[in-house]
Amino acid sequence: MKRIYLGIAVLGLLLLGGCNKVPKNTVFSIDDLTGKKIGVQLETTGDAYATDIEGAEVVRFNKGEDAVNALAEGKIDAVILDEGPAVVFKEQNDSLRILDEAFAEEEYALAVKKGNQELLDKINEALRTIKENGVLAEIFEGWIYNGEKTGVYQGQDKDSYANGTLVMATNAEFPPYESKDGEDIIGIDVDIMKAICDELDMKLEVENIAFDSIIAALDRGNADVGAAAMSVTDERKELADFSDTYTTAIQVVIVRKD
Repeated sequence: MKRIYLGIAVLGLLLLGGCNKVPKNTVFSIDDLTGKKIGVQLETTGDAYATDIEGAEVVRFNKGEDAVNALAEGKIDAVILDEGPAVVFKEQNDSLRILDEAFAEEEYALAVKKGNQELLDKINEALRTIKENGVLAEIFEGWIYNGEKTGVYQGQDKDSYANGTLVMATNAEFPPYESKDGEDIIGIDVDIMKAICDELDMKLEVENIAFDSIIAALDRGNADVGAAAMSVTDERKELADFSDTYTTAIQVVIVRKD
């Protein structure tokens, strides 16, 4: 009798383990996203793209990393995310891969309060300078191609700045554009803003807030610039003004390996 009970117990454990097994991947191309459960970071362009997919169930996360973890655990079928952080997250999890086919391309720019033309003109002038002198290219090369983990552009080493402080609002959950290194916020956008602030002779101060609160922070005057791998969309242009584009990014689809 004990053997029978033991056999039943073992069978139950096996069945339970089978129930917890991560399902096989079913997304092999962009077309396969129809009707699937898709993870996105809240209020990003990936969120907007996923919402337009026929029959898709969009699961929104405060962090891109949380969406990727849910994918690895089998809770969702795919994640739509910017290529930069997608590559970082894929390298951290061998069970995931990125589809060869890009979902979309988008332009990233810096946001300022609607109507703040004076600041926008200064930022654009500084942005043009760091493009022409090669600093912008060095920042992207360091982070994207050389896998920098702490920072490419140093700068911001003066004791005082003639034109005061510039507050940058970001969401430090989007490596390599912005992430946390202990108490510090680092990434491509931080390095770009450091370089811009050096051109403007201003001290950079970085505030980490929710992504969907950045434009509101600009409008309330709690921040001067929004820098968070933010794409320029018609909807956002109604709420804020944007600088010249500083990079063209690609939206990709992350899935589990076959």
